[in-house]
Amino acid sequence: MLQQFANWLCASVFNLDPTTKLYGSVNFFIYDTIKLYILIFIVVAVIALIRTFLPPHKIKEMLSRQRFALGNIFAAILGAVTPFCSCSSIPIFVGFIKAEMPIGIAFSFLIASPLVNEVVFVLMGGTFGWTIAGLYALSGILLGIFSGLIIGKFKLDREIILKNSEPNAEERLDLAYLPKSLEGKIQFMLRESFGTLKKLWWIIALGMAIGAGIHGYIPQEFFTQYLGASSSWAVPIAVLIGIPIYAGCSTVVPIAFALVVKGIPLGTALAFMMAIAGLSLPEGIMLKRIMSAKLLAIFFGITAAGMVIIGYLFNMISVI
Repeated sequence: MLQQFANWLCASVFNLDPTTKLYGSVNFFIYDTIKLYILIFIVVAVIALIRTFLPPHKIKEMLSRQRFALGNIFAAILGAVTPFCSCSSIPIFVGFIKAEMPIGIAFSFLIASPLVNEVVFVLMGGTFGWTIAGLYALSGILLGIFSGLIIGKFKLDREIILKNSEPNAEERLDLAYLPKSLEGKIQFMLRESFGTLKKLWWIIALGMAIGAGIHGYIPQEFFTQYLGASSSWAVPIAVLIGIPIYAGCSTVVPIAFALVVKGIPLGTALAFMMAIAGLSLPEGIMLKRIMSAKLLAIFFGITAAGMVIIGYLFNMISVI
């Protein structure tokens, strides 16, 4: 029905010729944008309801007591269900550090949080399919787990500097306002859904508009020449290109999908998307106030290497 509506809108309302590139771009934009709006509203509502039963300060206490990588696993999963970008995850990361949580566990949260959340999962499922969305979510969580474990092994607690960090960062973990009654939980759920959609609608529309332009107008050879399957350096190049750019996954998913449609290997496009969302210059500048340059370089290096590995694995899967 949604596709029929997009076809009708393009042909009958906008009077676009179905054989033109403009028709293809506009149709792509209308169909995918509305579909993602609907999915995001539903999924965020469900996740918000679940969150009312999980006070973050209780989770923090539980994570600090875990051993044998369980803390890293729980921290990465917690990051996956919190709707934060890379910079928004930093205050929570600071709260974990101030609570004397092992830094490896705190990094598992910091890495997984911007890469995976309910919005990204819906966007991935709506564009790439639910199998790819599930594999992507799993890969983001595993990246957070193993990167956090590796960073923790270096014993770099002395490299943490919190003199200039946000003094009230830890307070964000204490969500005393979480409702207790069923009516309050439903109101919180709807408020979170409408609030998230209100914040993201223009970002999603912008990402879809860029993706639609790529889909309709930019020739396939433009991308395949530099990032095609024949280039063994395509994945690390995509990660290096993505790091200086700052955007959330919700903006980049439609662009990554358009790149795949144009012939870019799936893993290369996803590595590019992960680098933009999980590693960025603004994030690095903020983290420099919290940790030494040595720890910052280790964090960026390990995470970027993990993204490259994930990119190659997805490229292998897409070929099979």
